[in-house]
Amino acid sequence: MATEPAEPGGDRLARGLAAIDAANAEDPNQLVVDGTSRPKELVHAERMSHWLAVLAPDATEAQQLAARAHHLRRWVSPRSDYPDGRAAYLRWRADHKRREAAEVGELLEGVGYDAATIERVQAIVAKERLRSDPDVQTQEDALCLVFLELQYDDVAAQLGDEHTIQVLQRTAKKMSPAGLAATGAIAFSEHGAALLARALAPAEDPPPR
Repeated sequence: MATEPAEPGGDRLARGLAAIDAANAEDPNQLVVDGTSRPKELVHAERMSHWLAVLAPDATEAQQLAARAHHLRRWVSPRSDYPDGRAAYLRWRADHKRREAAEVGELLEGVGYDAATIERVQAIVAKERLRSDPDVQTQEDALCLVFLELQYDDVAAQLGDEHTIQVLQRTAKKMSPAGLAATGAIAFSEHGAALLARALAPAEDPPPR
C-alpha cells in the first residue's frame, strides 16, 4: 500500500501558527497599534515571534510555536478571578499553565504534530528548566522584551519611578546577556530610557566608615 508523502514542515508550521493566531484573535481586550485596535494577545504573540527571530534566527519549530502560544487565550482565566495574596496568585499561575498546555496540545495535534514536538512546546511554554535549557531562556528573554515594548510605559505610569525601577531590576535578572542587549532595539520614551538606565546601573559601593 502506498503511503502519503510527509507534509512539508513549513506548511505544518504555518498551520500551527495560524491555529494559535485564530484562538488569540478572539481576545476581547484590545491594544491600539499604529492607530489600529487589535486583540491584545494576538499582538503579544506576534511580538513574541518577532523577538524570537531577533534572538534565535535558527529557532526550531517547537520554539517558534511556543513563542506564539505563550499567552494563549489568557483572558479566559484572569487574575481577578482569584483572591488577593501570593498563594492565590500561585494557584492562578498553576491553573493557567495546565489550561494552556492542554489547549496548545489540542491545537497542535489538530494540525498534525507528533507527541514529542507537542511535549517540547508545552515544556518551553511552561518555562521548565529555565536556567538550564537555552530554548526556555530565549523564551523568557522574548517575554521580557515584549513586556518592555508593550507594557512598560503603562506600568511606570501606575507605579511611580522607584517601584518601576524595582520591577525593571527583577525583569533584568530574568534575562540573559543577549536578551539585555536586545533592549537597545526598543524605542523607549526619554523617561522610560532614563529609568531603565538607573535600574541597570551597577550598585554603588557604600561609603567607607
